[in-house]
Amino acid sequence: MRIRALTLDLDDTLWPVLPALERADRDLDAYLRQHYPNVARAWPIPAMRALRAEVAAERTDLAHDFTAQRHITMQRAFNACGIDEAPLETLWEVYFSARNSVELYPDSLPALQRLAGRWPVVSLTNGNADLDRIGIREHFAHHICARDTGIAKPDPRIFVAAAEHLGLRPEEILHVGDDPELDVVGARDAGLRTAWINRHGHPWPGLLGTAPDLDLRDMSALVDWLEAQG
Repeated sequence: MRIRALTLDLDDTLWPVLPALERADRDLDAYLRQHYPNVARAWPIPAMRALRAEVAAERTDLAHDFTAQRHITMQRAFNACGIDEAPLETLWEVYFSARNSVELYPDSLPALQRLAGRWPVVSLTNGNADLDRIGIREHFAHHICARDTGIAKPDPRIFVAAAEHLGLRPEEILHVGDDPELDVVGARDAGLRTAWINRHGHPWPGLLGTAPDLDLRDMSALVDWLEAQG
């Protein structure tokens, strides 16, 4: 297959996201304990996470917008404590700063540097990672996220939107990601070629249908394969 561009998932493809999310919860909790102790006592981290899950279940219309869900969660927590107006922007900055303090996998940055010199790369994510804060914006031609498009992976339309940004046919694009359903199935259904970054060597889930075009251990293996294709 001839690949003319790549779309690339971010969380758990270029870095492990759970440590950053846990850090964000801790930093937000610390801020609340210092400035709003009543809210912190009423909503410790496990309770705040449960409230966040409750909001996600109720607001399926915002399944593409984790930021909006987080804002609603914080406002509800404050309302429950008798505070009508939560300092949402300040709270969000505390959370968002920690959420973007990620540690890239060792192979990620060298791979991005090699990729960006030869192929247009578009980030394609359901999350709210900020490429500028993380310091890798220069390696991407475009950034497409579910919040901006109103569509989340695995909906094929978000992949089609990426193809339109690139001005290419879907079959000329290789989508790269860690999630079998969100990344591989979604991209496959949109007509893109697929590369599964399978860092733990899991077998392909047969219930999801056709296996990805590439099953790779890390980003270095991806670039090695692409360069070998010329």
